[in-house]
Amino acid sequence: RVDIHRLSHRLARHGIGVFAPGFQGTGVFLHGAGERGSNVQLVRKNGLTQTLEQRGTIPYVMVAPQCPANTGWNVGTLDKLLDQVLADYRVDKKRVVLTGLSLGGFGTWSWSTEHPERFAGLVPICGGGKTAQATALKGMPIWAFHGDADNVVKFATGQAIVDAAKAAGADIKFTVYPGVGHNSWGKAYAESELEAWILARKK
Repeated sequence: RVDIHRLSHRLARHGIGVFAPGFQGTGVFLHGAGERGSNVQLVRKNGLTQTLEQRGTIPYVMVAPQCPANTGWNVGTLDKLLDQVLADYRVDKKRVVLTGLSLGGFGTWSWSTEHPERFAGLVPICGGGKTAQATALKGMPIWAFHGDADNVVKFATGQAIVDAAKAAGADIKFTVYPGVGHNSWGKAYAESELEAWILARKK
């Protein structure tokens, strides 16, 4: 079991969720720096969790971990969490899509480059990563987002990892929002085609 004192998590069961027959797709959402801590309700503040709750039903299981205060996302701990979810819930391990914003965007790139075999697709938003590790993402479906006026995570940081993933052979789409600052996730998670894109991912 994952030590809940190290990493809390919240499962939001929307629509058919885990109660439907058969195995369901899963979205894993990694929040930004402002939602770290021990109050798991903070993960509902921004991003995919907020968007889905506002919209209502969604036909996949959503897992929203909470990162401890004053730390970054730990890949080893996240791996244990995902192992637990796959063991305990009727979710399809071939349909796990990873997404995150800001700190979670960095976490998305980091986790996926260490363990690309775990994910059917990635949706990193206003994040960055180690370009030398992008070779692991060959063939990976990715839809990345960034605002070109971001003064927290510079646009060049996001562009660099996108370029590296593309050069490595990732199946990547990069949406850039002109004049948008750090909060590009508001537009990204509201994209009309994103939900269908997530649901279509399967290894």
